[in-house]
Amino acid sequence: LTLFEGAPELASGLFVEGLILRKVNMSRCEKGNILIVGSGIVGRSWAMLFASAGYRVILYDTVHQQVTCAIENIRQQLNELERNGNLRGTLTSKEQMVLISTCSNLAQAVESAVFIQECVPENLELKRKVFQELDDLMNDDVILSSSTSCLLPSKLFSDLKHVKQCIVSHPVNPTYYIPLVELVPHPETHPAVLERTYMLMKDIGQSPVKLAKEIDGFVLNRIQYAIIGESWRLVKDGVLSPDDVDLVMSAGLGMRYAFMGPFETIHLNAEGLKNYCERYDEGMQRVLSSFGPVPEFSGEVMEKINQTMSQKTSPNPESLNARRLWRVSHLAALAKLKSDNK
Repeated sequence: LTLFEGAPELASGLFVEGLILRKVNMSRCEKGNILIVGSGIVGRSWAMLFASAGYRVILYDTVHQQVTCAIENIRQQLNELERNGNLRGTLTSKEQMVLISTCSNLAQAVESAVFIQECVPENLELKRKVFQELDDLMNDDVILSSSTSCLLPSKLFSDLKHVKQCIVSHPVNPTYYIPLVELVPHPETHPAVLERTYMLMKDIGQSPVKLAKEIDGFVLNRIQYAIIGESWRLVKDGVLSPDDVDLVMSAGLGMRYAFMGPFETIHLNAEGLKNYCERYDEGMQRVLSSFGPVPEFSGEVMEKINQTMSQKTSPNPESLNARRLWRVSHLAALAKLKSDNK
């Protein structure tokens, strides 16, 4: 498998509109280095994913102590995943750990990388500063990818010399169990970069989607915010309690959507999607036209929802972390179920 499989016109390794397309062999012993810039939760998750697929990973951070802590945390996570039978890939936890190293010299780390995944905090100025530094160090071959969840590529990458090699690869938390990755190109991103990144994500076991163009909020958050907005209005209008709104999702829509999306769902709920639209077009438009304005996520309604959520899980670090661990264990079970039933 190569980064050009399925795209033979890209496999020559020659210049295409000024961009070098180096053929990267994906056999385990020849996989290139992946540079992770930022060793927080997101960076650690990416490191584990790439190592699970046999890639050599270099973890870089300006704070040496954080990198040291990250390596130990990754080691503990991989060992626990192996004990629980949830370790991804065919390599053992020790074999995967051997593939992950640290580097304190950014120039040296960039020199050996075929793909750079930025994972610094969600701050535009900080990210632009990091990208400018990487832009000065990288060659015409490496792909520069950002983990940003909401910052548009046009705001992140404009004015960079290597803008054609830049892309957003937005993961979903917790990344190890939720495979979706949103690939969002800059208007000048070369199509080959999008294809190479897509194939790389597939190779590490993720489920990438390719956005044809950038859009505020990307896609997952636009859909998520639509759900949050209507859920908020239902509480505000006294239709349902916050607990019952959550129940509609967890015991209703969420069970469907864990295995198929909205289009396939309506396709199966009638004699095909076209038949569904013919039957329910009028009703859908009537209901959608009744949706209220974008809510203010503050005030009395926010206090009411917050009180309900706080009664379920107290907003202190210990309780929140315990509930997050509960979520991770259930997501792990769901991920295994989905994998076993492909």
